[in-house]
Amino acid sequence: MIKQGILENQARYIFLGIGSNLGNKKKNIEIAKYKLIENNIEILRTSSYYESFSWPNNKNPKFLNIVLKIFTNYQPHKLLEICKKIEKELGRKKSSRNAPRICDIDILDYKNEKLRSNLILPHPRMHNRSFVLLPLYEISKNWTHPVLNLHIKTLISSLSNRDIRSIKQI
Repeated sequence: MIKQGILENQARYIFLGIGSNLGNKKKNIEIAKYKLIENNIEILRTSSYYESFSWPNNKNPKFLNIVLKIFTNYQPHKLLEICKKIEKELGRKKSSRNAPRICDIDILDYKNEKLRSNLILPHPRMHNRSFVLLPLYEISKNWTHPVLNLHIKTLISSLSNRDIRSIKQI
């Protein structure tokens, strides 16, 4: 009999990160999930909500974040287009980098593919972010970074104590 962990490693999944730090954050994320489903994106697993300080300005409202494990037949650029469309439908406006936002949807990992274009896969900063790694670990304990070739436990253990203490599961 094959263990579930081995099957999980053999399959190629897509992981999305969704965050919000304006308005009704939880509702914004739930609407984003609903709109993904409306766009023929199947949600296989959803992490708990994680609250973290805004970066780089922790005076901005705190973020709520989740990670989704999804299935879709869309290619990466089409998936990105749909994610950006959903952000706009929820009211996201063009603003400065790292400014507060109603909804942010990032493609974290697309079937372990490596891509360098207007879309960089895996997400170029995900391995440094507790608000990505902890929810990702919750739903995919055997995930390995496609470029760094490091197991998620190794990536989490490389985070600073400050990063780990600044996030809470809710």
